[in-house]
Amino acid sequence: MQEASSFSVLKRPKTLKKLKTEVFDLIIIGGGITGAGIALDAVSRGLRVCLVEKNDFASGTSNKSTKLIHGGLRYLKQLEIGLVRESGQERAIVHKLAPHLVIPEKMLLPIIKGGTYGKMMTALGLKVYDYLANVQGPDSRRMLNKTETLQKEPLLDETIVKGGGLYAEYRTDDARLTLEVLKKANRLGATIINYCEIESFNYGSTSKIDSLNCVDHITQGTFTIKAKHYVSAAGPWVDTLRKKDDSINKKYLHLTKGVHLVFPKSKLPVKQPVYFDTPDGRMVFAIPRGKTTYVGTTDTTYTGDLNRVVATKSDANYVVKAINNAFPNVNITINDISSNWAGLRPLIHEAGKSPSELSRKDELFISKSGLISIAGGKLTGYRKMAQRALDAVIKNMSQEDKRALKPSKTEQITLVTPTLSTNKDVNTYIKTLENTLKSLNINDPYYAWYLCTTYGKQTDIIIDKYKTFTDIVSSTERLIRSELWYCVHYEMTTNLADFFVRRTGRLYFNIESVVLYLDCILKDITLYLDWNTSTVQLERHRIDQLIVDATTYYDNDF
Repeated sequence: MQEASSFSVLKRPKTLKKLKTEVFDLIIIGGGITGAGIALDAVSRGLRVCLVEKNDFASGTSNKSTKLIHGGLRYLKQLEIGLVRESGQERAIVHKLAPHLVIPEKMLLPIIKGGTYGKMMTALGLKVYDYLANVQGPDSRRMLNKTETLQKEPLLDETIVKGGGLYAEYRTDDARLTLEVLKKANRLGATIINYCEIESFNYGSTSKIDSLNCVDHITQGTFTIKAKHYVSAAGPWVDTLRKKDDSINKKYLHLTKGVHLVFPKSKLPVKQPVYFDTPDGRMVFAIPRGKTTYVGTTDTTYTGDLNRVVATKSDANYVVKAINNAFPNVNITINDISSNWAGLRPLIHEAGKSPSELSRKDELFISKSGLISIAGGKLTGYRKMAQRALDAVIKNMSQEDKRALKPSKTEQITLVTPTLSTNKDVNTYIKTLENTLKSLNINDPYYAWYLCTTYGKQTDIIIDKYKTFTDIVSSTERLIRSELWYCVHYEMTTNLADFFVRRTGRLYFNIESVVLYLDCILKDITLYLDWNTSTVQLERHRIDQLIVDATTYYDNDF
């Protein structure tokens, strides 16, 4: 059995010691996809990099998206041509870097009577979309007549469907993508830690940031970290840090909430991803994933608790109404929902604009203290956002430090080792896994798909561990316990939520397994991390609350 990697929670004391003693070139605040992208770009160019995250990696916006690496067709309607071009081109690059995580899907856009897009506008829009994204060959958009559209998705309302468009998008697991970028940055030398919060800034004689005061939420210890340059990629908390730095100006964040609902596939058996109209003129996605279908998102202004974002009855009813409007024969009710997630978008405020009208472009805020903050943007564009943030850092570097930099090369850095290079590799590996799992008494092909699209070929380590749990009768219990072992030893899993929410996505897409295996997972992680009785009780309370939040619809936001 392999030893724990450098990205193991068991190596945390060593990481903390390095944080306290080394002076870095760059400290990044925030462990979402933007911070992760900056860390990878910076360390691959030769900088000494530190990244600190106050909660878990991808615990904010980067685990609450629609889980698409997409070009943003609706941004074309808003004439954000540059954003569509960049996003469209980035899709293919990120797919190449991790094809098991960024998976091509054909998206169906139904054309309906009185809908957002008419036939001519759809045909023209998708053609421009393909041109901007440089989509060619079999992935190019295809226009469908009414019969073809209903063949693609029989659940659609045949009384209003006039035709459709089929175009290329990519589905992903946003938290897993963030984690793999961080793991790669760590492998290249970046010092990365979760549950470490910035409490305040220290300033030198020139009023520039000199160091950061931190608290470690695991040990409750406090310490100072120091670097030449500082970037905040804290998502919804960007303005919180800017206030601490006294650098809020006329530009500030406008937070909007997006809610997604998850249904058993038996309740909402759409055959393929669909981007469809809502009664109020917006559009939402319905996306099959494993044994579920998820639908979203809402888009409403948010002013509640940043640390506990939940779905309300109004949110749930909005999405349910949209589903029944588009797929009139499914008769979905709020009781059919198996789970949900609610997250925030840190957009840039624009006076007079509704949440759906706000630009998804990223923006930099540069403080006189030297703090560079980045907000806005989309999951798809994380590499380009990282480059723009790093360009701002480089402008403030000495000529000597600039000369030592290597060119940016994240376009070529594959994210996961061992590597799956193509869709064919991914499909072949899934078939191999199916046969391997059958020999281990796991006969449901779902698990081969799940393991590959979660861990890629790192699954081999999990399978090796599985074979050591010889005293366990249940094959699925052996599997989830093997996953936990891997996530603790290789992915800095620190608590139950890290595992059930962000490492495996089980809280959203297999919530029954969370309830079923909670006791055995709690027993194992207690052993691995040497928890005392009070920690065990606290962890059980926290995961119970997350289960409640994922299955409850509140009257109002917190």
